[in-house]
Amino acid sequence: MYPMTIGTATAIVAENLVKVYRERSSAPVRALDGMSLEVKSGEVFGLLGRNGAGKTTLLRILTTLVEPTSGLVSVLGFNVQKEPYQVRKNICAVLQENAVELYLSVADNLATYARFHGIPREKARPRIEAAIRQFGLEEYRTQKVIDMSGGTKRRIQVAKAFMVDTPVLFLDEFSTGMDPILRREVMAALREQAKRGRTIVLTTHILSEAEELCDDILIVNRGRQVARGDLHALKLLSDGVYEVSMTLDRVPDGLEAELRARRPLRLRVNGGTVEVALKEDEARVLALVADISRRAQVLRVEIRGADLEDVFVELTKEKQ
Repeated sequence: MYPMTIGTATAIVAENLVKVYRERSSAPVRALDGMSLEVKSGEVFGLLGRNGAGKTTLLRILTTLVEPTSGLVSVLGFNVQKEPYQVRKNICAVLQENAVELYLSVADNLATYARFHGIPREKARPRIEAAIRQFGLEEYRTQKVIDMSGGTKRRIQVAKAFMVDTPVLFLDEFSTGMDPILRREVMAALREQAKRGRTIVLTTHILSEAEELCDDILIVNRGRQVARGDLHALKLLSDGVYEVSMTLDRVPDGLEAELRARRPLRLRVNGGTVEVALKEDEARVLALVADISRRAQVLRVEIRGADLEDVFVELTKEKQ
């Protein structure tokens, strides 16, 4: 089915994008504030940010659903504003607000989508069957979508993206409603499609997904770029962040409050397990571990550098 690029080394280019929403009843909202980016063909590009950071607005501009207030943007060399039809021919988008045909069955939803993308009936049939199997939709094949849960509707939306041959795929929170097994299968399928040449742009709140999937990551906050790079480069931005994980026979009285007073990037206390991410020098972190070990029996201890969640929390917190 792939490769499916159109001979361009760079799939997406955006230069100084600005988007201002203006409503009579409220002050203007600057959703994007000078955003620039490039996405290489055949890579998985992650777009991360808190709610309201501008991720969805950026995706809606890239998929021709919203026009920018100013700035330039192209997909596969086609200007999004001047050549929207050419852009739409070459992309597939699964956005949070994407609708399914509620009064059609699962099979008819997929068949309708295949016709929309010009797939001949004889080629569409095996693709529909493959998508139904891959996304565990066999039992829903003849059921109307209106009667299904939000998670199942989401599976149908993502299944559509695996039926078509567009060079660029946009996924906004693709794993919503998926169980862990299906989520891992879909992630493996996305990696395989990228290897074959498909460019994938995704947003996710599950940062482990971005760690596993993305070749390049852009972190945004309040419509601006906060950080950009591969996972290794982003982790270097949080040099001096340590994550401590300890399993204890019991959590000493007052320990959780003491850790919160150190203003951790992240803190989880669950039963006898304590996980804390701290931006402190190594000596202080080691002293903390030693202090805890004197107050409780340590069954397991692990100290490691920052992960993507630590980087994300630190960088977006600094911009607030």
